[in-house]
This record gives sequence, C-alpha cells and structure tokens, in this order.
Amino acid sequence: MIEATSLSSPSERPLIVRLRNFVGDTVLSLPALRLLAQHGYRLELVGKGWARGLLEAEGWSVHVRPAKLSDRVAQLRELRQRLKAQDPGFDRRANMLLLPYAFSAALDARLAGLQAEGHAGDGRTWLMRRGHPRRAGRHTLVEYWELACDFLGIQAEPPADIGMTVTQAQRDAAQALLKPQGILPGRFVLICPFANGQVEFLDRSWPAFPEFVQRLHAAGRQVVIVPGPAEVEGAQLLYPQVERLEGISLGVYNALLQLAGVVVSNDTGPAHMAAGVGARLLSVLGPTDPRRWAPWGSTVTLLRRDEGGWCSVDEVMATVDAALSPALRA
Repeated sequence: MIEATSLSSPSERPLIVRLRNFVGDTVLSLPALRLLAQHGYRLELVGKGWARGLLEAEGWSVHVRPAKLSDRVAQLRELRQRLKAQDPGFDRRANMLLLPYAFSAALDARLAGLQAEGHAGDGRTWLMRRGHPRRAGRHTLVEYWELACDFLGIQAEPPADIGMTVTQAQRDAAQALLKPQGILPGRFVLICPFANGQVEFLDRSWPAFPEFVQRLHAAGRQVVIVPGPAEVEGAQLLYPQVERLEGISLGVYNALLQLAGVVVSNDTGPAHMAAGVGARLLSVLGPTDPRRWAPWGSTVTLLRRDEGGWCSVDEVMATVDAALSPALRA
C-alpha cells in the first residue's frame, strides 16, 4: 500500500497516463487523474489531438498519440528518456497507467520499455508490470477511479461531481461567440443531437430530436448547436433554424455548455462534458445502460423510459420549460 506521506513532490514523480480514445471516457477519467495528481504524480498524458483542447484548463501536459505503431513506440521511448533524466527512479517503479483496455496499449508501453499498469484482461497482463481487476457492474467513471485507487494502493470514494475546470479566457471566448447573435447566457438551449454512430450495436440517437428542435423554435427558444467536423453537414440539413457555432475548440465548447440555460443531449461525448462542467443537463437516453454510461453529476436529469424506451417530445419539452423558467423570470 502506498501511503500519501511517502510520496515525493509532483516534480519528482512523473507518470505517463494513456487516455482513452473517446471524449466521454476522457471526461469520466478526470476524477481518477486528479486523484493521481493529488498523491504526488505529475501527469504526462498521451491521447488524441482533441484532448489538448478538452483538458487545456487542467494544466497537464498532453502528448498527441501517433497512429503508426513505430511512431507510438518512438514517442513513448523519447518521453521515457526525458522523464528518466528528471527522475532517476523513474524506471524502478510503475511509470505508466493505461486507461484503455486494449492489448495494443500494453504492447506500446512494453516495446517502449515502460513499466505499465492497467486493467487485466485481453491477454495483455504479461506485458505489464501489474494487472488490476476490472470489477463488474461499475459505472465507467468508477472503473477509472478504482483503477487509480488500485495503482495507488488506497481506498476512496469517487466525488459526486467531476468539477471540470473552465478558464475565464474560455468563458470570454464563448460569450464573444454568443453576443453578436443576441444569445443571452443562461437563457438558451444547447442541443447535442449527434451520437457518432452506434456503440455496442445500439443506436443512441433520439429519433424525435428534429421534431423536438422544431418545437423549441416554434416556442421562441434560442437554440445553439456546436457540431463537430463530421457533423456540420448533418446540422445544416436537420437543424437549419438553429444557431450553429462551427470550428469550436473543446475548451471553449466546455464554456458554452456551462453558459447554457439547459443542455439537451443524446448519449454522446458533449453530454459528459456538460455534466463535467456542471451545466444543467437533460440526458435523453434510450437503449444505453445508465448504470454504466449515464453522465455523472448532481446537475444531470436522466430522461429514459423503462426497458430502454425513448421519452416523448412533450416530456422533454416540459422538462426544458421547467429548467428555463427561473432564468426567464430573472
């Protein structure tokens, strides 16, 4: 068991952490990452290019992971050598934590000479310094949290809210996007209607989203959408009446979510971002298992029928009206 009193300062204990490849998972891993930092580790994160914008306000180093195996290994080797120069004990302890479950994540670390830990399974445990149990029936955030606890040798309860950081500069940039359109902070509906395809053979897109947005428009609501690069055409075709903010970094997107009066979302990465920054979120779920994938936090309202059925437009409209009423009276 690692005691907190035995840990050196963060500058003396660098730790490489391989992030997951999905926005939602990365948001859900934030409490685990903070726990590691609180126990004396200086985090060197390796992930997708968007992770830099998403985590910009957290202050951690983010290294963009290359696509080719040889380049990934070269990157990790270079990072290992640099961190060894900073910390002579780097190679004598576990020095990388793997959040992905994949065999390839462990292989990359092993080929780079790193002593990685992560969840056991997928035939990869022999590649790591130590494999930890992946316990059944856990929410995804709790899985990452427990992995960090196992790595540290402690027991602790995860936080009730993620508390994702948003900087004043990001809020200023978000307000600068809204002001020319006459959109008032706290009074608009931000919609996240795309779910980036199917996961585990489940269609996660609420079929009534276009009808719902038409109802919002008819009711005179200010509605905003922030489409990703692959979603711009769909946003133009399906939601022509909505204010589109395109080409937005994920850090500024976090601020826009926080400034919304209410966010209405499918099971998708921005839903977890909204919950992460403490936005008022209405999470419309169908076949998604909320015990594992529901957005995490005290500002989240789940809208889901029993047995994975979708809520009606009337039900979601009523919840939006209730959420916005206090702001409109102010």
